[in-house]
Amino acid sequence: MIARLTHAPQLHLSFVYPITIVCSTTRHRVIQELHPGHEGVAVPHNDNHSNDVPAGDRPLRLHRFMGVELELAADVLVPREETELLGMKAVSILKDGTAAPVVIDMCCGSGNLAVGIASEVPSARVWGADLTDSTVALARRNVERLGVGARVSIRQGDLFAALADDGLEGSVDMIVCNPPYISTGRLEGDRAHLLDSEPREAFDGGPYGISIHQRLIRDAPAFLKPGGWLLFEFGEGQDRQAAALLSRAKAYETVTFANDRDGKPRVAFVKKIDDRAGGSK
Repeated sequence: MIARLTHAPQLHLSFVYPITIVCSTTRHRVIQELHPGHEGVAVPHNDNHSNDVPAGDRPLRLHRFMGVELELAADVLVPREETELLGMKAVSILKDGTAAPVVIDMCCGSGNLAVGIASEVPSARVWGADLTDSTVALARRNVERLGVGARVSIRQGDLFAALADDGLEGSVDMIVCNPPYISTGRLEGDRAHLLDSEPREAFDGGPYGISIHQRLIRDAPAFLKPGGWLLFEFGEGQDRQAAALLSRAKAYETVTFANDRDGKPRVAFVKKIDDRAGGSK
């Protein structure tokens, strides 16, 4: 998803972000396995003749995520292990919470989290949001093909602006997000090979790899209920930055992290402060 960067003074860490950021990464063909040491990002590999085949004649590519078979597309990233960790943590929280939760999947990509959560929590009502035409079209196809269209809606726009007409402010039980998180500097250094066949905007998370996180953390409280949950993925070693942004927002309780199979923090989950009398229920 292309996210147009705006400043957030209340969360700033003494740096500015003069770039355009993308929430859903593009790929020509994505290897199903993750390349070690690449911050969880799948490595693109070009098929010499893949673009010579008419779209209607290409075989349907499916990928299993959270128990559902997702359709893939040439310009949308294959969901990876860290994102399934995010999805299953979300499901665990939702199953212990309200009976009919309202969920936003921001930077929804193929719709993997939206349809995965809807499949695991049948009472959930889910809104997914992304910006690019191709990504939104793929997410909508997955919603239709998996038969969850009555409970999952996909919107198009720049982060929360995509949901401006849905009346969700102050009513959301959970927001999940898997944004880009490779820093600009690394894309100019040891991750430069990722740009050989893909645009910078597909990977660039800003100077520190957390520019979308900054906007997400700033804007989510307007949509969350008091006591609502925010969950998001981040790159290796970015847990301290994520915790600092959440702390400086002064809108959230203490953050907790979920670790990957190597014991490294990769997913943050945190509740919006409930300052109503009596606190959260």
